Amino acid sequence: MMPQKKKNDTAVRQLGTIVGGSLTEGLTMRLSSDYPLESIKTGKFACVRGVNYSFFSLITDIQLQVTNQDILLFPPTKQEILLHAMLSKRDIYATVSLRPMLMLDHATHSRMPVKTIPAHFADVLEASAADVAHIFGSEASHRKYFNIGKPLDMDTPICLDLNLFAERSNGIFGKTGTGKTFITRLILAGLVKSQAAVNLVFDMHSEYGVQARREGEGIVFVKGLKTLFPDKVAIFSLDPESTRRRGCAPDVEVFLSFDDIRVEDVMPLQDELNLHPTALEAAYLIANKYKKQWLSVLLAQGANAKEFAEEIGAHAESVAALYRKLKRLEKFPFLRREGQGSSVIDTLFEYLDRGIHVVLEFGNHTSLLCYLLISNIITRRLHDIYVAKTEKFLATQNAADEPKKLMITIEEAHKFLNPQAAKQTIFGVIAREMRKYYVSLLIVDQRPSGIDQEIISQVGTKIVALLSDDKDIQAVLTGVSNGSGLRAILASLDTKKQALVMGHAVPMPVVVRTREYDETFYADMMAGVAVQKLETLVDEIF
Repeated sequence: MMPQKKKNDTAVRQLGTIVGGSLTEGLTMRLSSDYPLESIKTGKFACVRGVNYSFFSLITDIQLQVTNQDILLFPPTKQEILLHAMLSKRDIYATVSLRPMLMLDHATHSRMPVKTIPAHFADVLEASAADVAHIFGSEASHRKYFNIGKPLDMDTPICLDLNLFAERSNGIFGKTGTGKTFITRLILAGLVKSQAAVNLVFDMHSEYGVQARREGEGIVFVKGLKTLFPDKVAIFSLDPESTRRRGCAPDVEVFLSFDDIRVEDVMPLQDELNLHPTALEAAYLIANKYKKQWLSVLLAQGANAKEFAEEIGAHAESVAALYRKLKRLEKFPFLRREGQGSSVIDTLFEYLDRGIHVVLEFGNHTSLLCYLLISNIITRRLHDIYVAKTEKFLATQNAADEPKKLMITIEEAHKFLNPQAAKQTIFGVIAREMRKYYVSLLIVDQRPSGIDQEIISQVGTKIVALLSDDKDIQAVLTGVSNGSGLRAILASLDTKKQALVMGHAVPMPVVVRTREYDETFYADMMAGVAVQKLETLVDEIF
């Protein structure tokens, strides 16, 4: 006996009925003859109504079928309208492959993983707005929910649970030009608004802080995080003049000394500097003797490589090669031989500890060498600080000592997290440890296949725009259950403003048309800030 439809289902259109399938391979639906075939798209959200459960599913494939192959030998012409209509009633039809992602118990309304399937001829309905809100939450119900976009062919928001999002490292992937930066800016704005985590953004191309140009026709600029949240975001700049030319005075001008650079910070630069492993061995020998001053001592040697090599017990040619390669670092004006008193990294931590999000702008220093070096130096020091703070919190068990969750945003992530670097750099350590020390990563990359598989399998939430390379598609599906059904969906995404969202922060995978980053979005962010200020004022009064 089939379950009766609920009253609120009357406005929901039926797609078809279940005619086959299995728990492992998914379900097969026969499309209703009166439902327009071309309205069915991969990634569309559907609800299979069983006796005891509703199965929320994604459409993964569409096929044309006939009851008798002879029909295809003499297909009706365009003029044979009546014949075509008669065949459409019984003999020609479409089947749709569905991948159930979530079960909802009709009695308790609880959500659970899919462990069974509905019976033959179960109704398949378009998902309603109430269904979507029940599964994904809504911004009206709790501050932790953030509207990232809308499902295909629906006008209701899909929300991320930002509290869950902040618990683990996450990834935003897509080939060049698909809007990764746009999506990242949306997510970062949501994190600032919700205060789920404090952010450190390594802004390689100065796109997140003040303003950025929107792709497309005409000259249209969008607001950066500092513009949207002037009291909650600080600009740290390696190129203060560039920041000022774009209309914003940096909160802090960044200077580092050679003593801040350790050998571990140089190791990921092997490809950029064309460093031989023997040169790195020489660097360790220098560091063993001169500790923090190893780089300053090396660069001060000049032509005395032979004598210096004998002093430390290294090969002269290796020391000479190391000197020549690292000599390039002297061209960066923000690197000084002598320290400037208090460390800028300590200042950075003070901002983060107060809950102020930091965008580190590189300005015109956009070389990959600069980006890799600075990101490694700062992240390694912050990780050390967070480990110490976490250990103090575990010892005192005082809530005031608990660190704020820190999310570090890095672009060109495969340079930090490739199989070789992931075992050596601090970013690999953070990705593996995840929430243990309250530090996580937001990975932004166009080549996920270049990231170590162990790392990418542990990424909590993945937001994936269009990828065309099979290796990249396979990489983002690493560690994802029912990945085969999602593969076709990934390949069919539009080039812009569409993404597959899956993982820890959403109860099931879903394809979204990403939210617009426009005046309406700005107003929503400002309204959220106003509510937070009111809540803070009430707390202070009472």
